[in-house]
Amino acid sequence: MTGILVAAPRRRRFLAGGRGPSAKMAAYLQWRRFVFFDKELVKEPLGNDGAAPGAAPASGPAASKFFCLPPGITVCDSGRGSLVFGDILALELSLRCPDPCRDPAKMRSLTNFQAYKLRVTHLYQLKQHNILASVGEDEEGINPLVKIWNLEKRDGGNPLCTRIFPAIPGTEPTVVSCLTVHENLNFMAIGFTDGSVTLNKGDITRDRHSKTQILHRGNYPVTGLAFRQAGKTTHLFVVTTENVQSYIVSGKDYPRVELDTHGCGLRCSALSDPSQDLQFIVAGDECVYLYQPDERGPCFAFEGHKLIAHWFRGYLVIVSRDRKVSPKSEFTSRDSQSSDKQLLNIYDLCNKFIAYSAVFEDVVDVLAEWGSLYVLTRDGRMLFKKNLFEMAINLAKSQHLDSDGLAQIFMQYGDHLYSKGNHDGAVQQYIRTIGKLEPSYVIRKFLDAQRIHNLTAYLQTLHRQSLANADHTTLLLNCYTKLKDSSKLEEFIKTKSESEVHFDVETAIKVLRQAGYYSHALYLAENHAHHEWYLKIQLEDIKNYQEALRYIGKLPFEQAESNMKRYGKILMHHIPEQTTQLLKGLCTDYRPSLEGRGDREAPSCRANSEEFIPIFANNPRELKAFLEHMSEVQPDSPQGIYDTLLELRLQNWAHEKDPQVKEKLHAEAISLLKSGRFCDVFDKALVLCQMHDFQDGVLYLYEQGKLFQQIMHYHMQHEQYRQVIAVCERHGEQDPSLWEQALSYFARKEEDCKEYVAAVLKHIETKNLMPPLLVVQTLAHNSTATLSVIRDYLVQKLQKQSQQIAQDELRVRRYREETTRIRQEIQELKASPKIFQKTKCSICNSALELPSVHFLCGHSFHQHCFESYSESDADCPTCLPENRKVMDMIRAQEQKRDLHDQFQHQLKCSNDSFSVIADYFGRGVFNKLTLLTDPPTARLTPSLEAGLQRDLLMHSRRGT
Repeated sequence: MTGILVAAPRRRRFLAGGRGPSAKMAAYLQWRRFVFFDKELVKEPLGNDGAAPGAAPASGPAASKFFCLPPGITVCDSGRGSLVFGDILALELSLRCPDPCRDPAKMRSLTNFQAYKLRVTHLYQLKQHNILASVGEDEEGINPLVKIWNLEKRDGGNPLCTRIFPAIPGTEPTVVSCLTVHENLNFMAIGFTDGSVTLNKGDITRDRHSKTQILHRGNYPVTGLAFRQAGKTTHLFVVTTENVQSYIVSGKDYPRVELDTHGCGLRCSALSDPSQDLQFIVAGDECVYLYQPDERGPCFAFEGHKLIAHWFRGYLVIVSRDRKVSPKSEFTSRDSQSSDKQLLNIYDLCNKFIAYSAVFEDVVDVLAEWGSLYVLTRDGRMLFKKNLFEMAINLAKSQHLDSDGLAQIFMQYGDHLYSKGNHDGAVQQYIRTIGKLEPSYVIRKFLDAQRIHNLTAYLQTLHRQSLANADHTTLLLNCYTKLKDSSKLEEFIKTKSESEVHFDVETAIKVLRQAGYYSHALYLAENHAHHEWYLKIQLEDIKNYQEALRYIGKLPFEQAESNMKRYGKILMHHIPEQTTQLLKGLCTDYRPSLEGRGDREAPSCRANSEEFIPIFANNPRELKAFLEHMSEVQPDSPQGIYDTLLELRLQNWAHEKDPQVKEKLHAEAISLLKSGRFCDVFDKALVLCQMHDFQDGVLYLYEQGKLFQQIMHYHMQHEQYRQVIAVCERHGEQDPSLWEQALSYFARKEEDCKEYVAAVLKHIETKNLMPPLLVVQTLAHNSTATLSVIRDYLVQKLQKQSQQIAQDELRVRRYREETTRIRQEIQELKASPKIFQKTKCSICNSALELPSVHFLCGHSFHQHCFESYSESDADCPTCLPENRKVMDMIRAQEQKRDLHDQFQHQLKCSNDSFSVIADYFGRGVFNKLTLLTDPPTARLTPSLEAGLQRDLLMHSRRGT
């Protein structure tokens, strides 16, 4: 058996001429020949118990001899690291693998086990699973059996047989001609010489989950089967001696497409790899045809009767015989052809050249495994390949092969050099695959081999071509740091311009920082404007606070603001003065500094100064300087600035012991309160003044807020009698109740307060604020107050009341006389005739002319004047306004009398008296009714006024 290493990559498909005989011959003659491969006999290490008896003596090294196969081999296959043989004489299956020394030229036997009692006819070894499917016979005349072997599990030392079922589903006898299994283990197809094909659908390793049915019936023997997976669609190619067809087996109805009307012999079909779009290859005697599931593709003119067709890593392997024999002879007579010479050609279909050509005697089969191609011959020997990559690369370049094809060759060449231990050469080949080969394929190899230098070279090139991701950058920088190659590291990160950066900068900064290369990390962060990383390294790793603050001063406003909020406390702790200075500029007129100079061309911005107050938590001196600067330079600063400044000044005032300094701080606090910033919002300022017992500030804020009652109570609490009187004098006009509270306050004092009581009574008497009886009752609670205190008050009050009584009596006499006069007039109007002697109109004051209108009240009008000004025919226009006032008073009294009765009735009958009162109060029933006839200075009756004053006074006394 001869093994051949693949040198051709996956490439695009080329047509090789026309369909006619002349075109086929011309195309065939155009194919160039190259010797890319050499052959060598497979050897067997000495001491291998599995060697067949009668093996030829070793002519090579003393440690090995030529490997010979058993003489009765009927079938063979390869996959999952083993070659599998079916021996009709030994009635067994043999699994063989390379020697553990990894030399493909040496083979050793792995295991032997009896699979069938009579013979093994077909084998199929899966490539992705260690599952072997076989067809054979246990008894003569009995239908062949299909057995599924799990080679990873053992049953008494032999592989475990997981399933056995008859190959022929029906009762008609026939012979199995071919077998194939899908790699997903859900499809298995068996072809027969009678032209039928059975499809086993489901899990092929279990009887319970699979179903067998006849997929195809025909008149010609089935010579080849192959599954093709395209997305979710599974196709099955079926080739007979006379036609080629495809089925869709992943559906229900299994639609069929007939692709061609000529076929091939046994073992003359194969499925290509993705380099040829997974096309189905059919090798006829004159041409090799390629098929898609729905159409025929290109064809290639290769002469000779085809015996074997095999696809191996982009190469088409054809074993043919020069003497033309019908394909049907494969089913009739094979022994008659055993002495013929056979030609093995290896074709590169993409580049149209023959990569290898050799003559063999009686080839049994061609197998591919471990990256090599093995040729089995009747003499029981195997041959394997030699590598000629350089020639393949040169040829590919001369043929102008595309980059994908060259990359595939470079990858295989690199794999070969890597397996030989030439890591330096291998990495050079892998570098040439960048952009085509997945980098992880190469990185994993050199990581496993601990070859940091080679890995570094590969990653450098990957970055130079801008094909690296963040993981690649991390890995490369780790390589540099492990090698401690600072020069290479600097060369890598110090690119000429940002446009030449071939790596993820942030990832590089993280890796360098973690490795302790702070200067390199700072260089990247500063050059590529990763401000947060620059500051994080300066402050957390290097502790260079001055440089960090200088860097912040160069940043644009938004970034400077955000970084000061983040790192302001750290900077304030270590360099408070410089940090305060920067904050002053940031909150007033910020412009980024350029090498110590302000950038005056940039627009000025300012931050919200209130947001930076927490930064000064442990630096009150700097906080005060900052707040005072903001209040002076920027008067419209947020209210929080002034609140904090006031609190700071009050704290200093409260803790100061020096009287002169304390007085200065007192003046500063009062000045701040009077600055006008606390007029509308003074709650917080009031709380601060109360907390620090700043009396002048409290009183000032009370006065600004018109809280006269609080001012009065403050002086009362501190027994400041003169200030109580002063408050009443200053604010008594705005709040008359202050005098009443003052009288009540002094009345409760047992000490001598005659002077203050007299002053209060004087104002009460002048303004008539309280009834005399209530004044007497109030002062009755003071044991020190004598009659002499209120004598003057009572005398003056009695004199005024006497004058008022005299005025009232005079008014009563006048009202009585007026009433008598009106009654006489009414009587005269009723009993005596009325003579109208008016000569002028009461409206226009012109001489009366007929027609005229006269009223009993004595007013006369022109008819046209009356009609113009009168509202009704029965009312005198001149007397109507005064009469209307009187009528309104009468109606109001009647309505009030009725409403009072209704209110009293509801109040007595209701269970919720408060709801009734609240309802009438909401309707305005208890509001004072002011009539237009009342004098402007009219007051309530003395009794009602006294009652209200008493209630008010009692309320104020309870409040105090």
